[in-house]
Amino acid sequence: MNNKVITIAAAVILNERNQTLLVRKKGADFFMHVGGKLELNESPETALSREIFEEIGCEIEIVSYIGKYETLAANELNHSLVSYLYQVKLKNEPKVQAELAEMRWIDLNNSELQLAPLTKDISIPWCKNLLGV
Repeated sequence: MNNKVITIAAAVILNERNQTLLVRKKGADFFMHVGGKLELNESPETALSREIFEEIGCEIEIVSYIGKYETLAANELNHSLVSYLYQVKLKNEPKVQAELAEMRWIDLNNSELQLAPLTKDISIPWCKNLLGV
């Protein structure tokens, strides 16, 4: 594959009802975890904190590093995605900001939404395994 690579940090955020927080960017069809592209010389953790604050206005606590994954990008044709995935706790209530069109807490068995490959293939199965569902 001659794909261009996008490197991001993304957050798995769970609530007390075992739902995960997903967002959809303006003009996009796919729901995905909050997060975004790393800037030059920026660590994944710094990018994650910055992107979460920009997108949903929250300070965070990183609970754990889940792993580094490569998948297809959801919104950029012919791009692959290298993702640093973290489990994160929010320190305040999330609100849609920046380039987001919408934000939803979804059940892990939700089959109605179009999910980004990282969300569908990696993080949802990880959440189900973590929670034993």
